[in-house]
Amino acid sequence: MNFEQRQVGLFGILHSNRDFSQPESWGKNQFNNSFPASLACYMYDQGMKLNYLILDKNLKIQHQEIDVTHIVGIPPLSPNLFFSFESDYVPYRKIVTGKLPRVDLVTHDINKNNACLRSIEIKLTALPDNSTYRLPDDQYGCEIVTRPDTIIYLAISIAHEFENSRDKLLNYLQPVCSQIKDWSSIRQVLPFIPQIVNCLDTLLSENLEIQSPLVMQPVWKTMGKTSKLYENCLDIFVWSNFGFTRLFVDITKRLTKSEETIQRPMRSVVWLAKMLYEFALIGKINHKLVVDTLTYNTKNDKAFALSGANTRPYMTCDNLIQPRITKQEIKNIILGGGQNFLSPERRFDAIILSNPDLFDDIL
Repeated sequence: MNFEQRQVGLFGILHSNRDFSQPESWGKNQFNNSFPASLACYMYDQGMKLNYLILDKNLKIQHQEIDVTHIVGIPPLSPNLFFSFESDYVPYRKIVTGKLPRVDLVTHDINKNNACLRSIEIKLTALPDNSTYRLPDDQYGCEIVTRPDTIIYLAISIAHEFENSRDKLLNYLQPVCSQIKDWSSIRQVLPFIPQIVNCLDTLLSENLEIQSPLVMQPVWKTMGKTSKLYENCLDIFVWSNFGFTRLFVDITKRLTKSEETIQRPMRSVVWLAKMLYEFALIGKINHKLVVDTLTYNTKNDKAFALSGANTRPYMTCDNLIQPRITKQEIKNIILGGGQNFLSPERRFDAIILSNPDLFDDIL
């Protein structure tokens, strides 16, 4: 593709529900999912595959590669590809009761009557985070903050694979889940969490062939806490739906040994099990009811958050230590002066950190 294109836009995004010639399409929330989609297109154009984190039979994360075509459904530079940001994935509507939540990106094929192709959650993450910035750069990690909607799409993506074999899904879940009479009670649910984890792990480990991409996580690397980008600063990691479960299941295994309450990662385990159990029983998921009623005295603003010190063991590889895309290549991704439409938050702490000369005369 011609990098000399002067029209304001993002590389590879020819058709979308955003007009990148308008400043409002470059707000922080929009940029955080449109830039990663463009970065994926650019990496495809450069002959690169993305890092793919999947679950293996030992319930460990394995690193593979995945072609961007598999993420978006057709070749990413196809003139028939339409990017629909913050939309719902229509094929999943029949599985849920009520309104389906929006996902960061849904792709469509213009040539096939706008048929839905794929859905993907996007998490643009900084490398390092607050827990790892003091460490050597080969030990940097990214914080991952997960929305309840991500757990909902995780559950639906698994349920979708069992639409014609709900009995099989029920066999995994019913022995444990049928014993819980009041799912909203911490006292009732907490003792069952280790068994819930075991039945989910069995379900996943015995059906590895159906795992699919769920979360696209681009990383951008800076020098410590500063705003100065490393020379090699951008790469993309993709989590399969099964792989992503490790972020909250593994920590739940550690927490349940000592906890007297249900913390957020544990609650995500319960949400996942409850939604899958509900689907196995009746063929529908009332996701809003599950998330709104199974709160366990904790706010629903996020499902869980994991620090870079905790995510690094899953993600560590050469491409995390030295991302493949350089800072000079950013001008090949943001086109036609689009950077002038960006308006990041003006935080005073960031301004002070970006002006070290303010402190030059301190002895």
